[in-house]
Amino acid sequence: MPIDAELIAFDLDDTLAPSKSPLPDAVAAVLARLLEQASVAIISGGQIGQFREQVIERLTDASPEGLGRLFLMPVTGTQYWRYTGGAWVMQYEDGLNPEEKSAALAAIENTAKEFGYWETETWGPILEDRGSQITFSALGQKAPVEPKKAWDPTGEKKNRLAASVQSQLPELSVRSGGSTSIDITRKGVDKGYAMERLAEVSGISIDDMIFVGDRLDPDGNDYPVVRTGVRTHAVTGWQDTVQYLESLLA
Repeated sequence: MPIDAELIAFDLDDTLAPSKSPLPDAVAAVLARLLEQASVAIISGGQIGQFREQVIERLTDASPEGLGRLFLMPVTGTQYWRYTGGAWVMQYEDGLNPEEKSAALAAIENTAKEFGYWETETWGPILEDRGSQITFSALGQKAPVEPKKAWDPTGEKKNRLAASVQSQLPELSVRSGGSTSIDITRKGVDKGYAMERLAEVSGISIDDMIFVGDRLDPDGNDYPVVRTGVRTHAVTGWQDTVQYLESLLA
C-alpha cells in the first residue's frame, strides 16, 4: 500500500536527531528508504552548514534520485536548497537588511545581559547572523545536549527574553527556537510560513503533506504549521520518528 502523502516534512533537532547532532544510523537508513517512495522536506532554524553535518553527510545510502526528492529549508524556510547536477544549490533566500540585523543583535544582547542570561561558559558563539535570521543561543551554537536541557527546562527564560525583545522590535518577529535559542526574523517567518513556501516551490498541495515534529504543542516552535491545515504527527524524539516511519513503510 503506498504512503498516504506525496511529501513528508520534518523538524530536525529532537525529531530526526538529538540537538545539533548527526542523524543516528537508524534515522539515516529509514530516510533513505522513504526517499524512494515520497518527497521529503526538512525545516530548521539552522544554517545549511548544520544541515550538511547533521543530514547530508549521513545520507550515504540515498540514491541520486532519492536526493532529488529531498527539500532542505534552513533558517526556518527563508532558504531553500535542492540537489541539482550532483550538488546542493540554493534556490532562494529571503534575507534581513543591515539595519534590521543591527537592531536585532543589539536588542537581544542587551536584554540577555540585563536579565542575567548572558552566560560566560559557552560552546561557540552566542549570537549568529544567519542572513535571514539572527539567532541567540544561550550556551553557544555547539553546546552539548545535557547542559542545554538543564539551562531552561520549563522554557521560562526563553519566553521572558523573547517577549521583552519582541516589544523592542515591533517590525520583526521574535520567537523561541530550540532548547536554548531565540530566533529573530521578518514578521510572519515561522514553520507555517516555511510550509506555505514549500507548497509554492514544490507544487505539492498542503493536503498531500504530513508534518512530523517534537514541538507541536501550542508553545512549541513547530506549532505554526497547524494553521496551514497540514496533517501533523507529534513525536517525542528520533526513536519515535523511526517507529512512525517504519509503520508508514511497512
